[in-house]
Amino acid sequence: MPKKTALYERHVERGARMVEFAGYWLPVQYPTGPKEEHLRVRQAAGLFDIDHMGQVRVTGRDALSFLQHLMTADVSKIQVGQAHYALMCYHDGTIVDDTFIYRLPEGYWVVINAANNAKDTRWMEVQRERFEVRVDNVSEETYMLALQGPLAERILQPLCVADLSRLAYHTFVETRVVDVPTLIGRTGYTGEDGFELYFPRERAVHIWDRLLEVGEPQGLIPCGLAARDSLRLEACMPLYGQEISAERTPIEAGLGWAVTLEKGAFVGRDALLKAQLEGPDERLVAFCMVERGMPRHGYPVVVNGQEVGEVTSGIYSPTMDDFIGMAYVPVEFSRPGTEIGILIRGRAHRARVVRKPFYVPAYRR
Repeated sequence: MPKKTALYERHVERGARMVEFAGYWLPVQYPTGPKEEHLRVRQAAGLFDIDHMGQVRVTGRDALSFLQHLMTADVSKIQVGQAHYALMCYHDGTIVDDTFIYRLPEGYWVVINAANNAKDTRWMEVQRERFEVRVDNVSEETYMLALQGPLAERILQPLCVADLSRLAYHTFVETRVVDVPTLIGRTGYTGEDGFELYFPRERAVHIWDRLLEVGEPQGLIPCGLAARDSLRLEACMPLYGQEISAERTPIEAGLGWAVTLEKGAFVGRDALLKAQLEGPDERLVAFCMVERGMPRHGYPVVVNGQEVGEVTSGIYSPTMDDFIGMAYVPVEFSRPGTEIGILIRGRAHRARVVRKPFYVPAYRR
């Protein structure tokens, strides 16, 4: 049976449509609808219950060397108070998961994907055998919310002890929110400015209610999984199980920037070096529909009547008022401007490869 988050009743009270996702009952949308939720995040702010995500605390004398061994990024460069995107790979260079690493004064806080929680924890446990390190999955006692949008700082600041104006992108602070000990990261998965909050599970209802109380007069609304998916896709942020998986390498996925080969040995390094030197056979591309139609995960990509690839994600983009998606295609069809077809209900609909991302994230403007 799927689990219920501590906010399940709050979602039901607001009329959310609940679906099973990664072993939890979560809101896919509220009566406002995913388009309005999406646009509200772009224009004001949205509040997401993302307690299905996993958190692992890594501590001990060898915490740094362990994570250097495990992760593609150079963890030694992450300073206390910083957060950094990184991948865990198998020995063949394919992806175990993508993560965010927060450098705490006493160790590291690693955020992992919901569906991979048990797998990732097991992988980390096996890999730690020769290191003096503790790997503690603290997902059950930790709650996670995301407050995203251009007004997120204005909404959160009155409830927070720390001065959020001093918090740069990809940094965090351990502080108090409505008198609850909270780790606040200036991170997110929408392409907008905003925060991810981590705090004790038993205080979830209290913080949720206070954020909405303060934020609703400024346009804040709760948002579901549908808006979260369309927001991240506009910013071309990958989703495990779609753009990245145990069948794909970071090089194919366009995530070579998250791989530091120069740092020395780590799990998957030789395979990733080979992939980088030889170049991938396929690349992850972004595309816009030229001929109207909804591209969906798994739909074939065709060129001259031949199937050449597969759509990983596709949506209607409220920001662009267009149908967009990402797909893996052979390198020869990956150049922006290349015309491809998306097979929708047995008929090829014209599409065009475009530069990523569709929507420039706030931190890159």
